[in-house]
Amino acid sequence: MQTSVATLLALDVGAQRIGVARATSIARIASPLTTLQHTDQIFSDIAQLIKQEQADELVIGLPRGLEGQETDQTRYVRQFVNDLQKHISVPMHFQDEALTSVKAEKELEARKKPYAKGDVDALAATYILSDYLDQKGAL
Repeated sequence: MQTSVATLLALDVGAQRIGVARATSIARIASPLTTLQHTDQIFSDIAQLIKQEQADELVIGLPRGLEGQETDQTRYVRQFVNDLQKHISVPMHFQDEALTSVKAEKELEARKKPYAKGDVDALAATYILSDYLDQKGAL
């Protein structure tokens, strides 16, 4: 029996940068892929990345307040995804991104090596994707 392998990309959407992580349904290990600058051509950049990585699904980090409430950032990400859906056709899923950027920054600081803000975004996307894979179980 042949098992199909799905490639998943995760996005940590911010106003300036978007961290991207990648995993497959077989290995199920998320790793940082890149950071995209949030420019006027961000939707075509994401579409190109989906094509390049042959991604089957997108997981988008959904920020919420500390008590799970919707915030301005939550609404911003939801609007971003609405706009993105006009440019791509792969299935998209939201994943709670609670404290992923804080966790990423702490991990990078612990390495005691220089890092850029984009590194934090890509690592945060990795945590988002890992959480999604953990919650989904076997795909």
